[in-house]
Amino acid sequence: MIFVAGATGNVGSEVVRALAAAGAPVRALVRDPEKARLPERVEAVSGDLDRPDTLTGALEGVRAAFLLPGYADMPGLLAEVRRAGVEHVVLLSGGSAASGDMTNAVTRYMVLSEAAVRESGVPWTFLRPSGFMSNALRWLPQIQAGDRVRVTFPNVPVAFVDPFDLGEVAARALLDGGYRGEILWPTGPEALLPADQVAVLAGVLGRDLRAVGLSDEEARAEMAAAMPVEYVDAFFDFYVNGSLDESIVRPTVLEVTGRAPRTFADWANAHAADFRR
Repeated sequence: MIFVAGATGNVGSEVVRALAAAGAPVRALVRDPEKARLPERVEAVSGDLDRPDTLTGALEGVRAAFLLPGYADMPGLLAEVRRAGVEHVVLLSGGSAASGDMTNAVTRYMVLSEAAVRESGVPWTFLRPSGFMSNALRWLPQIQAGDRVRVTFPNVPVAFVDPFDLGEVAARALLDGGYRGEILWPTGPEALLPADQVAVLAGVLGRDLRAVGLSDEEARAEMAAAMPVEYVDAFFDFYVNGSLDESIVRPTVLEVTGRAPRTFADWANAHAADFRR
C-alpha cells in the first residue's frame, strides 16, 4: 500500500493518478472521503497531518509514503510513519532548501521538514522541483475578466514543471523503491518569463492577452493581501534578491520517466477549459 498526502492538491492528485495508472494500491489522504473524486480502486482516508496521532489507521499496512513539507509537528509525523513500518518516504520539498537559509520563512520549513525525514531513520527521497506550471491558475480571475494580466516578478525566468511530470517522478520513486538517499530536481524543458507564459495562454485560448509587469512595490502590496508578510519577504528574497535560481533546466524528468518533460503549451492545452469557464 502507498500512502499519498495532499491527494486532491495540484501535486498529490498527480501522484495518485500516476500510481493508480500503474495499478498500485493507493491510500489517499483527503479532507472528506465521501466527497473526494479519486481514480477507481483508490482508497480514501481522512486524518490531520498537523496531528500525527490521527494517522495511525491511515498508515496501517503502508510500505511507502508521499509527504508534503511544513506541518506543525514534522518529527511527530515521521515518528508515526516509522512506527507504522513505512519503508520509504518521498518528500516534496523545494530548491531553496539547498541554501539552508533559516532566515527565509519558506526555506526554513523546507529545511526543517527534510531534517525531520532524515532524522527519522526511514529511507527517503527528496523532490526539489522548480515552480509549478499550475501556478498560472492564479491568473484565472484576470483572464476571465479581461485581456490584461498583472504579473509579479516580470523579469524572473523559471523552468516551470508540470505537476503531471512531478507526479510521474514521485510515483516512480514510490513504486520502484529507488532513488533512496537521493535528491531529485524535476524541472520543465525551458525557462520562461511570466510574459512568455501569458503569450502561450493567449495562443491556446485565441485571446489577445498581454502581460503587465508589476513594480516591486505593487507586487508586495498584492502579495501581502494574500499571504503572511514573512512569506512575501521570502519570495522577494528568492526573486528580487536572487537567492533562488529556478531558471536551470535539468534532465531529471527524462532520466526518471524515460520521456521528455511537458512544455507549458502542453499544460495550457490540457487546462484550457479551466480558463474558459
